[in-house]
Amino acid sequence: MQRWIRCAALAASAVYLALGIVSCGGKRESEKAGTLNVAAFKGGYGLDFFEDAAKEFETERPGTKVKVWGNPRVWEQLRPLFVAGKPPDLAYPGWGMDHWPLVYENQLMPLDEALAGKPWSGEGKWADTFEPALLKLGQHDGKQWMLPYFYNINGWWYDKALFAKHGWTPPKTWSELLALCAKIKAAGIAPITYQGKYPYYALHGFLFPWIVSAGGIQAFDDMQNLKPGAWKSAAVIRAAGMIRELADKGYFQSGANGMSHTESQMEFVNGRAAMIPCGTWLNSEMREQLPKSGFEMAFFLPPTLDGGVGDPTNIDIGIEPWVVPAKGKNHQTAIDFYKYMTSLPKAKQFVERKGTLTAIKGSDAAKLPSYLVEPAAAFRASKAIWSVEYIQWYPKLGTASQNATAALLAGTVTPQEYAERLEAAAELARKDTETPRHTVTR
Repeated sequence: MQRWIRCAALAASAVYLALGIVSCGGKRESEKAGTLNVAAFKGGYGLDFFEDAAKEFETERPGTKVKVWGNPRVWEQLRPLFVAGKPPDLAYPGWGMDHWPLVYENQLMPLDEALAGKPWSGEGKWADTFEPALLKLGQHDGKQWMLPYFYNINGWWYDKALFAKHGWTPPKTWSELLALCAKIKAAGIAPITYQGKYPYYALHGFLFPWIVSAGGIQAFDDMQNLKPGAWKSAAVIRAAGMIRELADKGYFQSGANGMSHTESQMEFVNGRAAMIPCGTWLNSEMREQLPKSGFEMAFFLPPTLDGGVGDPTNIDIGIEPWVVPAKGKNHQTAIDFYKYMTSLPKAKQFVERKGTLTAIKGSDAAKLPSYLVEPAAAFRASKAIWSVEYIQWYPKLGTASQNATAALLAGTVTPQEYAERLEAAAELARKDTETPRHTVTR
């Protein structure tokens, strides 16, 4: 039995029936002839944009019906559907689903031919309407399996009003950060808080940016490519030492190790912490809790090492891709609908309505909310991007690196011990002959 199906099959039948997906030989509305079945993660951006796009597409294509459905844990419904061979025609599984096993088990349709065709409107290739660096994140073994829509930039956030009140400016370098943290602490405010219950925030916010700064983008590429010794390099030890220095100086908020993402973000929003690492989804996630006045969230890239070898314009990008299941019933209609959603007018609408950036060239020319101005400028100025992919490529290494980072933040391991622990986990990934290997290329 195939590896991905073997992992999921035990629970599939019970879950599939419990969801009421089959009964008395009937079909769901979305499986009726001529209906495009679209499943989407209902996260901070909701489903309304995709539902509206579906209605517009039906007008554009008379006789076509589009059913958009989803929820905050849609991946739990999608897994048994893939196992049973009855997936939707188009899917946005969300962050809770490991996408790559779908590729390994031939569950997805390669999209190279579609991308070589025309876009929804205009001439040229559909592929050329995407930012190429973001499109590349959905490729494996020379084929395109996943497509980006919106993307996130990881960085740090601060309150412009608070900084203006005290005469502070966002730090660009490590030395500036230390000097600023001393001033913030003296003012009775925690300089930095973080989402301690979920160590991947610290990986994105602290460790990996400082590895890239200390050793260049190649240092991080070597780690993801499982190059022997890369996970215990001098750049890793230096970045880990910087984290410990911030902790030892009392610049992290007390109790942050035990905070969830929303708890730590509330500390930031309420002014008890001056800075927080997070992606560009932060405003959407916290919009209901934001003060009505006297608070203006703004973004800056993590401070770089003084004299670091890494290019300070390099940025950390993440996507949550869309896929076309191989066993879907309406491949061409699924592709056409996604072409419609990725047309420049629709992409601009998504930016304006949802307050995030999309992978479509020119979509950042839309009217940006103030908190997206700096991220969009950082993307345009970047000479290269990097993306934390190994967590999905090698899940055991992902878990091990997060557990080790929790120990580093708690002070139970030294930077050298931390690096050794990471390298040991990477060695296990190297020896794993069942999991396909990925290679970052530039």
